[in-house]
Amino acid sequence: MRQAMIFAAGMGTRLKPLTDTMPKALVRVGGEPLLWHVLINLKKAGFQRVVINVHHFADQIINYLKANHHFGLDIRISDEREMLLETGGGIRKAIPLLDDKSPVLIHNVDILSNVDLKKFYEIGEGSRAEATLLVSWRKTMRYLLFDKRHQLKGWTNLKTGEVRTPFEDLEINQVNLLAFSGIHLIKPSLFALLEEWPQRFPIMDFYLDTCSDHHYEGCEMEDLRLLDVGKLDSLEEAEKLLKLLKS
Repeated sequence: MRQAMIFAAGMGTRLKPLTDTMPKALVRVGGEPLLWHVLINLKKAGFQRVVINVHHFADQIINYLKANHHFGLDIRISDEREMLLETGGGIRKAIPLLDDKSPVLIHNVDILSNVDLKKFYEIGEGSRAEATLLVSWRKTMRYLLFDKRHQLKGWTNLKTGEVRTPFEDLEINQVNLLAFSGIHLIKPSLFALLEEWPQRFPIMDFYLDTCSDHHYEGCEMEDLRLLDVGKLDSLEEAEKLLKLLKS
């Protein structure tokens, strides 16, 4: 069974004042909510089960899904209304809602892209890696570090010079710097390890702390167009991207 999880619990503070009255997931781009775009792309790619975590204006998301008959999918809600658990904690809490025999594709609700989700899922599923991260080269300050075999080795912030890695002998001039997309795939073999972590933590901390003992790969896909619709000034750019993807 092909399954996915959508991170939709965030406060959406960078999209204020829109998110003063609605969750980020229901902010509209191209006439439809961000959540609609992700769900439609997952459905087209053959996903059957989708877990969605909720916190900020959770009822609005739940009611939206009901009004749309759950898009004909097996949609399950991971309720974080009591406490926002961040990305790693969000996956950890959702494990009982997931099939423990199939990889799970993780997708931020505010990411718009032309990614072939079916192909990405199949790449990750067929890889020996326990997690596959969609990455690309783009200008930013924070990068993941990968060796020549595409294996995750660490993270750096070019502005501050900070480097995080469990590899003491890592030389930053000998690794590839690639930006994370907000889309990744986790195999069930990691579920038990995730459950050993605290209730609340970022998934990137998990990857960086465990990448010396576990195999995590970066995956680049050709002609990738991707936008993080996290700020008000990105909404206009998002409208342009949607028109381009439809043309």
